[in-house]
Amino acid sequence: MSHVGYGCLMAVDRDHVLRSAAALLTRKSTSTMDEVAKAAGISRATLHRLFAGRDALVRALEALGIAECEAALDAARLDEGPASDAVRRLVREMEPAAGLLAFLYTENQLFEGDGQHEGWARLDVRIAGLFRRGQQQGEFRIDLTPAWLTEALYGLTASGAWAVQEGRVAANDFTHMITELLLGGALRREES
Repeated sequence: MSHVGYGCLMAVDRDHVLRSAAALLTRKSTSTMDEVAKAAGISRATLHRLFAGRDALVRALEALGIAECEAALDAARLDEGPASDAVRRLVREMEPAAGLLAFLYTENQLFEGDGQHEGWARLDVRIAGLFRRGQQQGEFRIDLTPAWLTEALYGLTASGAWAVQEGRVAANDFTHMITELLLGGALRREES
């Protein structure tokens, strides 16, 4: 086998391990590295070669989550049509990554200090821009800041993922419940 082929094999293995870890940790955030290795079908030593420890694994999951969110933002076509429709598309596109986002949301070390991944800021700018567009077009309330609406979207997405995982909410209702609650509070109402 050539070295090139071996390198590709390792990349596939790492992606498989990451996705296995994401699936496990979104169901059980306190899983040990041994449990992650078992879920991925590899030894603890192999897992440790790929990720030096839990923090390295969480950082890799963070990069994966940010990449999946950026892909969802692209697919949602945020600049097209009414902002409320774009929010609905965004929540629908983010749904596959919602469990991973919910897990990352609880990992405080990702959001403390100077080590914060710049990808979160990129996501915030794009999502806040959508809410700002809705405000400028008279669709969304102006007393709620775009930054707050962005945080509310993240929080509702995480809560929706947990509710689906625990069987308290049907998976088919995920997008509807989040968008209706968020937009129900964000949409501008005519003054009586």
